[in-house]
Amino acid sequence: MLAVRELQTSDISHIVAYWTTAEKRFLEGMGVDPDKLPSPDDFVQMLQAQLTTPLEHKNAWCIIWEVDGQAVGHCNTNPIEFGCQATMHLHMWKPTTRRKGLGTALVSKTIPLFFEHLQLQKLICEPYALNIAPNKTLEKVGFDFIKEYTTIPGSFSFEQPVKRWEMSRERSALFGR
Repeated sequence: MLAVRELQTSDISHIVAYWTTAEKRFLEGMGVDPDKLPSPDDFVQMLQAQLTTPLEHKNAWCIIWEVDGQAVGHCNTNPIEFGCQATMHLHMWKPTTRRKGLGTALVSKTIPLFFEHLQLQKLICEPYALNIAPNKTLEKVGFDFIKEYTTIPGSFSFEQPVKRWEMSRERSALFGR
């Protein structure tokens, strides 16, 4: 049974552990520079701020992914231009839940939440071009491939080639929860 829901206080420790205990090779494989990661305390503060900031003022919004009632990952938007567009990031926490097609189903359940609650016109995702899993997931879900280019896609990232994928509000209407 797959489910998606908003971040809760009880999820914060899982997200912090995901980032702070990950092996350097894993982080680099998804385009993250381990030296740019915030401290565990800074992660906690950032995530707690998400819980208390009104949705229309959030810079980031996190959705938790569950399999059989257990949290297994998260999908967040950062940055957000409320009513316009947001950039989505995909994270499966446990190696045992990766490469099983769960990400595709969970992203499909998450897309309507982002469009509905953030009142988006467009959802963007720019994974590291060499990270095959999220790029395959986005293609399977129905995102449009726009281009590949080199950038620093996020505050934790190193300069890298990324693939830009986009989903329009019209296309998102095809997804149910």
